[in-house]
Amino acid sequence: MGKPTGFLEYERRVADVTAPADRIKNFKEFHESLPTEEQRLQGARCMDCGVPFCQAGVMIAGMASGCPLNNLVPEINDLVYRGNLEQAYVRLSKTHSFPEFTSRVCPALCEAACTCGLHGEPVSTKENERAVIEYAFSHGLVSAGKPPVRTGKRVAVIGSGPAGLAAAQQLNSRGHQVTVYERSDRPGGLLRYGIPNMKLEKSVIDRRIALMEEAGITFICNVDVGKDITGKELTKQYDRVILACGASHPRDISVPGRDAKGIYFAVDFLKKVTKALLDSDFKKAPVELAKGKRVLVIGGGDTGNDCVGTAIRLGASSVVQLEMMPEAPTERMPGNPWPEWPKVKKTDYGQEEAIALFGQDPRQYQTTVTEFQKDKEGNVCLAKLVGLVPKKDEKTGRISMAPKEGTERELKVDLVLIAAGFLGAELYVTDSFGVKCNARTNVDTPSGSCKTNAERVFTAGDMHRGQSLVVWAIAEGRQAAKEVDESLMGYTNL
Repeated sequence: MGKPTGFLEYERRVADVTAPADRIKNFKEFHESLPTEEQRLQGARCMDCGVPFCQAGVMIAGMASGCPLNNLVPEINDLVYRGNLEQAYVRLSKTHSFPEFTSRVCPALCEAACTCGLHGEPVSTKENERAVIEYAFSHGLVSAGKPPVRTGKRVAVIGSGPAGLAAAQQLNSRGHQVTVYERSDRPGGLLRYGIPNMKLEKSVIDRRIALMEEAGITFICNVDVGKDITGKELTKQYDRVILACGASHPRDISVPGRDAKGIYFAVDFLKKVTKALLDSDFKKAPVELAKGKRVLVIGGGDTGNDCVGTAIRLGASSVVQLEMMPEAPTERMPGNPWPEWPKVKKTDYGQEEAIALFGQDPRQYQTTVTEFQKDKEGNVCLAKLVGLVPKKDEKTGRISMAPKEGTERELKVDLVLIAAGFLGAELYVTDSFGVKCNARTNVDTPSGSCKTNAERVFTAGDMHRGQSLVVWAIAEGRQAAKEVDESLMGYTNL
């Protein structure tokens, strides 16, 4: 695949990005594209490795290795190298519903498992994928895909995030009539309101939604299933129901002073910002939320980083980000060999911007909050912090982070954003359908299945597997669609 000696002849190269000082002035995407000829050379680096771990999508040591969608990565890279982007799109669309999303927000599990990365730099598969899908859109290759025949079967998909959209697209292609319910004012779920615009421009979502509507899928927004309409009503109206509501229950922090004003869940803050931008057609950013404020972000990961980048764009005077765990090494350790997911330090766009603007990394590792203090008006004004150290439980062998005496300190704050992750399903939804959840608050299903205990009700995405990646949500949506189709028709060709 690719050029046999390409990985020896060409260095890995990715597209340039707008400098932090310039990109923080707006909420636009800041990743550029490589020239076509240079992108072809990146495809040429895909070596004939024999066993393409990049497309395996397996769990190794509890972590994903390779693409969960099992994209035909070497074939696609080879077609990019040969300049046949039309056929590359055909190959990509066999396994993938929305390459335009993952090529922007996926951490590239394929690249982490690339054989070229064992002793050098991996193939830039993520950018190759983006080049393919954007070429396909610009050349009219991405069609609505109206099914030639309708089956007469009706399916309701609850939630319009990546899992729900993938399930809806697949089921519609089989001829089933699909209706997607979304409690927000616009479809997209996590893609719309959980990921900032500079990371995924909302026009990219609108472009895909328009095609899905043209294909015959119905979107009903501003309907909160479980409150505005019951599960019993929906199961009467539809032949099958797929619950794809995401892991939308944010983890809280239970410390004194938590009720102070100015403390928000990250997802609520990010949604508020994106909605204000969309409502004003990107003419007015809600700078009043953070301008001139000392911001504290609690939690690492993608959401914490997104909060850092968003607060900076809104004019924060300072940003500090707390992470409970120790700082990761800059290179793989012996106990974390390829092709496992590399547990190494990653400095993302928000942290890069904080370094450029404030002169230092915003992250403070092995640190947590023990208390918030309020001013006379009830606004948060100070956070009490403490350092943490790993502590092993002698009975269970589990390691947890425990407070370290003598490391207490204080930090003046005006705005606190809690990005401590998410729990599973919201109970008012599952209760409405009579669906059982497991001990981790995810919807309970038999191993390897998307079928719930409730008759004719299936599930997919973070609601099923817990907080995860967009690529996993798409994979789950496609799997749920396959199971639903088989249950409706007695067989499936999805």
